[in-house]
Parts: sequence; C-alpha cells; structure tokens
Amino acid sequence: MRSILFVVILFYGIAGFGQKSAPPPTIYRATLVREDNLPIVFMIESVQKKGKPVWLIRNADEKLEVADIRTSGDSVWIEMPFFESAFYLKKNPDQSLSGNWVRGTSTKTWVMPAKIEPIKNRFPLIKGNATGNVSGRWKIEFTRPNGNSRPAIGEFYQKGNIVTGTILTPSGDYRYLDGILSGDSLLLSTFDGSHAYFFSAKLSSAGKIERGLYASGPVNLETWTAVKDPKAVLDETSAAMYLKDGEEKLNFRFPDLDSNFVSINDPRFKDKVVVIQIMGSWCPNCMDETAFLSKYYNEHKQRGLEVVGLAYEYGTDFYRSQRTLKKFRDKFDVQYPMLITGVTTTDSLRTEKTLPQLTPIKVFPSTIFLDKTGKVRKVHTGFYGPGTGEHYVAFKKEFEEIIDGLLKE
Repeated sequence: MRSILFVVILFYGIAGFGQKSAPPPTIYRATLVREDNLPIVFMIESVQKKGKPVWLIRNADEKLEVADIRTSGDSVWIEMPFFESAFYLKKNPDQSLSGNWVRGTSTKTWVMPAKIEPIKNRFPLIKGNATGNVSGRWKIEFTRPNGNSRPAIGEFYQKGNIVTGTILTPSGDYRYLDGILSGDSLLLSTFDGSHAYFFSAKLSSAGKIERGLYASGPVNLETWTAVKDPKAVLDETSAAMYLKDGEEKLNFRFPDLDSNFVSINDPRFKDKVVVIQIMGSWCPNCMDETAFLSKYYNEHKQRGLEVVGLAYEYGTDFYRSQRTLKKFRDKFDVQYPMLITGVTTTDSLRTEKTLPQLTPIKVFPSTIFLDKTGKVRKVHTGFYGPGTGEHYVAFKKEFEEIIDGLLKE
C-alpha cells in the first residue's frame, strides 16, 4: 500500500501571515461522513504560531497539534502528526471545506468524505437541556454484528449538558471522548487521526443506558448498553501474556529506525533494568504510552534503566514502517531504540517469529520488564492513558514501583 504523504485540512485566516499580531483563534466543526450518516465529529481550533497556521484538534482535555499544513490555490494538504492519516479538502464559497479523510491500514486504505464548517458546537442540543446525569462508572456490554458480546467500562463526567470521559477495555482505552446529553440522548465522539468513533444512546428513566450505537471508522457498527456500577472492574485475563514454562530470558535482534541492528544481548543492556515496549505506529494507545515512556526514560536513564520499543506494523515494507515510526520518535523526543520487527500486527505467528519465549501477543501495547540479569520479571498487557484519569494515575504508580524495585536489586 502506498504510504500517505499529505493530509488536507481546513485552512482559513492565513492572509495575515505577515502581520505582527496573530488573528484570534477560529473554531470549526469537522464531520466524517459514513454511509449510514452516523456523524463522527470533532472540533478544530485554528491558531497561528510563529506566523504559520496550526490546527488544534480538540477532544475533551486534549488538543492535538497539527502543524504540517500546505496549500495550493483552493486546496490545502496537511499530514497528521501520527499514523498514516490525511485530509484532502477544498475551500468552498460558504467558508466550509469538503473532501476526504484518508488513512492507511493493514489491508486497504480508508477513504471517508469529510466536511469542515465554521460551527462552534460539537453537537446541537436538539432535545434541549439534559434530563439526567451520566457521571460515574458504568459497566458496558458491546454486541458485535455476529452477536458476540464484549465487556468494557465507561468513565463519564457531566457538567451541565457537556459529557466527557472514556471507555476502557481489557486491551486499552478509547482515549478522550467528548459530547453532550441533550434531553435523554447521549452523543459522544473522538478523532485523533486513527480513532474515529461515534457513540449514541438513551438514558432511561431507570438510570440505564440503552439503545446504544457505536460507530467506528467507515463501516464498523456495534450496539451497546450500560448500567451504573461504581465497583465495576474488567477481567483482563483474556488479554494476558506470559513467559513460557522453562524460559527466563528473551532473545531478539532487529533493525532500528536508522537501519542499525540492535540485540537485547548488546553490551548497552548488560546489568541494566530493561523495559520492552510491544507497540505499533498505528496504535493510539501506543502513542500515549510512548509519550509516557520517553519522558520517563529521559528523566531516569542515568539510574541504570533502558527501554526498547519493538514495532509490529501494518506491512513488511521497512521504509513504510520507518516513516510512521519516525513521527513518534520526533514528536516525543524518543531517545531509546525503536526496532522494526518486520512482522505485521496481523501475522498469526507474530509472537513465534519475534519473541518465541512468550505466549501469544494479544494486545498492543504490552510491556515486559527485565531485571539486571536479563530475566523476565513481569509482563503487563494493555495501557490506560491520560484520558482515563485515576486509571492512568494508578498505572504510573505501579510502573514506578516496579522500576524502583528492580533498580534496587
């Protein structure tokens, strides 16, 4: 699949680039259009930094900066800061933009019609003010088209009509959800260049969430229901990964982003505590974990800590993987080696081909902790990022306790 090089995105207010004072921010609503007309929406804040246009994609507390904007006539191209993700848009006379969102995947390229308009509200209050409150923890059950169900937990926060929060699954979280409760209608969405989600549901008089729809990307659709449960927890055993009986150490050697081979047996890792990050440049939770690991490593590497990222990508083309992984390295100042395994995330033998000492890799990201002798001491699957609030705080506390304990040995 040909890698996407450019993304087109809405672009206005650039006429005054030469002025000393930047124009005030302009707010837009972007909508990705599915065939079933379920709206995947997100907000864009247009600003200028150092005389250049910058877009901030807004979802709840997150503002994802998009700065690679290029124009030609009435067209604008911009590459998203992560993933193989791009918009191709054209300016319209009514100050809107229209075109396509394009995203590379492991099989085919997604193409979704997109429109961006100077509208300040994410969702309109069609049914008036909220008639209830969804704040709290919810036990969720998603149902796939084939009838199979899967568990999740919703963490929602409501202030007036505005609802934010996230949904957690055994493998990770759905990052920053943003929306409203209008009357009894719950509407939530998010977009980060990879995740493109829309949720709708009804808050019943009995306090249950019913008749839910979950739209993901161009065509995926599931139903969902939820009941409030402050003690709800997830069974994470289905996502667990273990060291096989009789095994103690890992043994791998892969090229880094500069084509230099790195082995876990190299001298730089001798007598060090090593964190192995199982990840991919297509994975939003991996993006959040990379931000955390890079900062932690840069602050603690002098204590005898090393980190290695092992990337499982959409394809086996080294240069395609290299291009997308460099976005992570450059954005988060990643100073630890990120290695390209050359094995795709969809390969059923991905574990046997790369880390045969382990039971199958089930979720991305996953994290493996090695002690100073190179022995595997702990395997942690999944990741709950900054959009999960207290869950992220708990993850950081546990991570730091594991590292501190291993370093003291």
